[in-house]
Amino acid sequence: MGANTSQVSDLCENQSLRTLIGTESISENDPFWNQLISFTFISPTSSGDSKLLEEAVIPLAKILIENNPRTGNFGALVRIFLGRTKELKISTECQDQLFIWQAHNALFMIRCLLKVFISEMTEEELHQQFSYQERAPGSCDTGREDLLEELMCNLVHLVVEVPLLDITYSILFEAVTTMLVLLSYQLFHKEILRDGLIYQYLMKERCVSLTSRLVKTLLYNFIRQEKCPPPTTHIFDQQSDGGGLLYGLASGVASGLWSVFTLGGASSKPGLEQEQNPLPLSNQSLLLLLVLANLTDGPNDCPNPYRQAVTCFKNTQDTSSIPTEQHHTFQINFNSLYTALCEQQRSDQATLLLYTLLHQNTNMRNYMLSRTDMENLVVPILEILYHVEDRNSHHVYMALIILLILTEDDTFNRSIHEVVLKNITWYSERQLTEISLGSLLILVVIRTIQYNMTRTRDKYLHTNCLAALANMSAQFRCLHQYAAQRIISLFALLSKKHNKVLEQATQSLRGPRGADDSSVLPDYAQDLNVIEEVIRMMLEIINSCLSNSLHHNPNLVYALLYKRELFEQFRTHPSFQDIMQNLDTVRQRETQHECQHANTHTQTLIPKSSLKTMKFPELKFKYVEEDQPEDFFIPYVWSLVFNSGVGLHWSTTNIQLFSMDSA
Repeated sequence: MGANTSQVSDLCENQSLRTLIGTESISENDPFWNQLISFTFISPTSSGDSKLLEEAVIPLAKILIENNPRTGNFGALVRIFLGRTKELKISTECQDQLFIWQAHNALFMIRCLLKVFISEMTEEELHQQFSYQERAPGSCDTGREDLLEELMCNLVHLVVEVPLLDITYSILFEAVTTMLVLLSYQLFHKEILRDGLIYQYLMKERCVSLTSRLVKTLLYNFIRQEKCPPPTTHIFDQQSDGGGLLYGLASGVASGLWSVFTLGGASSKPGLEQEQNPLPLSNQSLLLLLVLANLTDGPNDCPNPYRQAVTCFKNTQDTSSIPTEQHHTFQINFNSLYTALCEQQRSDQATLLLYTLLHQNTNMRNYMLSRTDMENLVVPILEILYHVEDRNSHHVYMALIILLILTEDDTFNRSIHEVVLKNITWYSERQLTEISLGSLLILVVIRTIQYNMTRTRDKYLHTNCLAALANMSAQFRCLHQYAAQRIISLFALLSKKHNKVLEQATQSLRGPRGADDSSVLPDYAQDLNVIEEVIRMMLEIINSCLSNSLHHNPNLVYALLYKRELFEQFRTHPSFQDIMQNLDTVRQRETQHECQHANTHTQTLIPKSSLKTMKFPELKFKYVEEDQPEDFFIPYVWSLVFNSGVGLHWSTTNIQLFSMDSA
């Protein structure tokens, strides 16, 4: 069996690995290769175990970098793998587990080495490492294949051709992960990469011809949510002597790698279970899909084909013909995709996929808006916003923009008030035993605004929250008493903040000003202007509700009357006079009657025609991406790969694309 190695650190002394990285070339026909790739293991899925493995591989990879120009052993390993991929589909059909197993092991070794190579060298230098190969003395170099391109194309082909079964799960996971590793050059560059070698391979016909199949396969991997097969389904049983899971000619590296990889499987250490991802292929496929969809367009405005595929796929139940001008389109089961999206919103990457489909795929957006169970999608998004303190800012932004896109649709805005929810356990400020989805949405958005006012003070967040409320305001129906109260409470908070800033500005004018105080007044003026813009928007939202659905919202009328003194100071303010006239109409007519009769008298005492609505345009806001969205989305996507990639660990030292704070 060879010398056993029981410690990760012992890998550096393993004889088979020393031979691979050494100074002697190894022929592709040498039995050594069959010996090298004959080991069985469970891949690590926690960041801690991945870090241990990476630290053990780095010194080996650096020696190989030095010796490979003379030996070509790395290229030989790649060709060994490529030779096996040609028969993988047939091997799967024939249940040839040994063949699949060895191909997987070869790919795993390539991926581990590539990860170090990419952090140590440029794409051109990486290409050189693939080009080195053993040559007979005196022979000339004649038109060899581009081995790096062959590897990338074979990985794409493997993912789309090999069916997902227990015996193929690991190699499909490795193929997707290796593609992510090859694309990870972006992590080590601050600027957005637009035309690198790997990018060019993906944009060539060999890969582009498989675009729709690749995107469809990655989506189905996400939809299926297949768990990693348990260790008992692996090819060979563990030997009773504890020497590792070995096969026949396996060398010492086998038992050494086994000791490494059992850390991520059945032999996990206590306390690491929470780090394990039970859906590694689903997670990795989604990350790769997001990376591909967010690649930049090619030279001369050549569109990214992977984004095209994401934006135009159709429902399997859609029998209409596909327009000829739509490239890379395909059909997929929308119901299954919708269900997976509803179930997986805990993760940033699933929320980002939902945003991408809502914003860019008209077919999928229309399907979602036609669903009669929208609460299954909306409630998880509201839960993200509710736990804003525990989420990163990008996840919160995506959730909020999803709501904004949904509220652009009037049918959605009406239907959410017809859906009644019971016992919202995660909403802790108040027990909500029964509330409409619309009222819950209003509560959560208002809570997000209040959190932002006191903590982050992000104008972008404010703007999108208010835009979502404004879009819904004309269709507010039967608002829950607590939702109506929170609308007025938010206005009270804004009013208090307005008065405080106004007082500070006044005091700064009265006090002595030195040479260094020239910026004080403009700062107060800017703060005051922002607050007044928000107050104006809140008044317009309330006015829109009263103008369009007054008789359906007695609780809001009651709350307005109960806190009518809040609005007094704004009656004569030039920025708010026009809107205040409408609200004042409500106040003047209702002050004659007891507040508890608001529900009875709303319809009879305040004719809708008496409200001034003609001079106010309909409140409608539409989400539009910023110019050059890749400047936001590419760093965001790679931060998700950095944080959530299964079995992947990157040292923070060389990461340039984003700061560790934003990651």
